[in-house]
Amino acid sequence: MLLVIDVGNTNIVLGIYEGDRLVTHWRIMTDRDKTSDEYGILLQSLFAARSVSPDSIKAIIISSVVPPVAPTLELLCKTYFNIAPLLVGPDITLGMPIHYDNPREVGADRIVNAVAAFEKYKRSLIIIDFGTATTFDYVSPAGEYIGGAIAPGIHISSEALFQKASKLPRVEFVTPERVVGRDTVTSMQSGIVYGYIALVEGIVARMKEEVKTNPYVVATGGLAFLIASHSKAIDEVDELLTLKGLKIIYDRNMQKVQMSKSK
Repeated sequence: MLLVIDVGNTNIVLGIYEGDRLVTHWRIMTDRDKTSDEYGILLQSLFAARSVSPDSIKAIIISSVVPPVAPTLELLCKTYFNIAPLLVGPDITLGMPIHYDNPREVGADRIVNAVAAFEKYKRSLIIIDFGTATTFDYVSPAGEYIGGAIAPGIHISSEALFQKASKLPRVEFVTPERVVGRDTVTSMQSGIVYGYIALVEGIVARMKEEVKTNPYVVATGGLAFLIASHSKAIDEVDELLTLKGLKIIYDRNMQKVQMSKSK
């Protein structure tokens, strides 16, 4: 079985594939201070809760946008699974040309999402990932990663409002019934939720106007369903898009290894 790990600034998402089937998956908090042993004990607990044997893991692939955590997880893989993981980066086989000015600057998760989405739809795409930051990525009809936009995430925006405005409270992230709030809490919720919907719709509209290819819009990330339920700018939500992309990239690299061995 294949263990796929996506390390984000806020959460780490893990999944186990048996063949092409995603058997199970978890979301845990990213902790830059955790040691490899602490992560190892946590993984052992997660595996035990789902009756998964660590010995069943035969390969691991990791994408990370948090540099301090990647070496920790790499050590975990070697110590607890006796496996050297495949790390997603510009030096491995992605199966997608990267037309960023400096490909090493592109977050691994953005590339993984792009690979997964194009493999499924085979057309021009805008991929929106609602994470710590909200990213908008454009893939051409030929399957080339072109670039995109990065905006502050929803939680970052709402937390900054609470921290910087003395009289404003921290509010629950829910959709109010009206845009015109009648009290401070619902006014803040309106501004955060409907303001963010407008941000998403505005960037998508401008990207479509610029690229002129009528891209299909796919969203992923924890709050994708909430925004998509109030906006026609998003065509589809796939919250497991990154895990699917990791599986695809792993397979492509194993095919390359097998081909080189057969020569």
